[in-house]
Amino acid sequence: MITRRNSIQLLAAAAAGSATRPSWADEKPKFPIGACDWSIKKQQDISAFDVAGEIGLEGLQVSFSTPDSEFDLRDAKVREQYYRKVDATGIQLASLGMGILNKMPLATHPESIDWVDDVIAVIAAMSKEQPDKAPNICLLAFFGKGDINGKPELMDAVIRKLKTVVKKAEDAGVVLGIESLLSADDHLKIIDGVGSKAIQVYYDSANSLKMEYDIYEEVVQLGADRICQIHCKENKGLVGEGDVDFVKFQQSLTKTGYKDWLIIEGSTPKGTGVVEAYQKNFATLNEIFRK
Repeated sequence: MITRRNSIQLLAAAAAGSATRPSWADEKPKFPIGACDWSIKKQQDISAFDVAGEIGLEGLQVSFSTPDSEFDLRDAKVREQYYRKVDATGIQLASLGMGILNKMPLATHPESIDWVDDVIAVIAAMSKEQPDKAPNICLLAFFGKGDINGKPELMDAVIRKLKTVVKKAEDAGVVLGIESLLSADDHLKIIDGVGSKAIQVYYDSANSLKMEYDIYEEVVQLGADRICQIHCKENKGLVGEGDVDFVKFQQSLTKTGYKDWLIIEGSTPKGTGVVEAYQKNFATLNEIFRK
């Protein structure tokens, strides 16, 4: 059972969906395409579904933060609002994401592992309430203050902490995806150190390329069974107009057998509106991955 620390205020306008249900809503395509709620400027805001519907997305990665934040999925009433939005729009809950760990790192912040424990409990509750709408993946972010790249002592701390919740994740069928600046080899050190299939890599194309890793070889090295989801991103332009060779990336992913969610992050050039940019990003990924 999920314990609430305090009640939260809910926005009445979030209660009902307004977008038209698309034709693909009941059939998950190969390489379904979604976006992070924070990248479409609706972080932990249920109106992200309306923006996603305008773009034409198939799914959303939804933020999960500290207790008592607005639209806190720890609250069953908030979850019910999200289920209604899924029903109304056909836009799926592709995954959750804990960007909060960039400010309050998993390795060092005393409460951070409690929030990871919370998200496991939330996903478990969602799986019982609405199994056809529940995500089973949560991204754990390791950037900013949470960066552990080149810091073996912090990597060890993450392993120790994840070991305390991994059995609960396994029992609930939850996957915790590490998104970081680590190489594939270092990601594998954490996965092997924890020793559980519930710990996987949330692979980000642009972040890893910026670190000068061979992203086309890394995804093959990791394999589909250790990559839970993919961020398709460009740091300075639209998808397909930057440094990532997405045609080659698609070929590498196909080798692994991966055919699950592609989540667009970033990829909004200066002077371009979010809806316009993401419609173009969606079209490019659709053409490359599903032609």
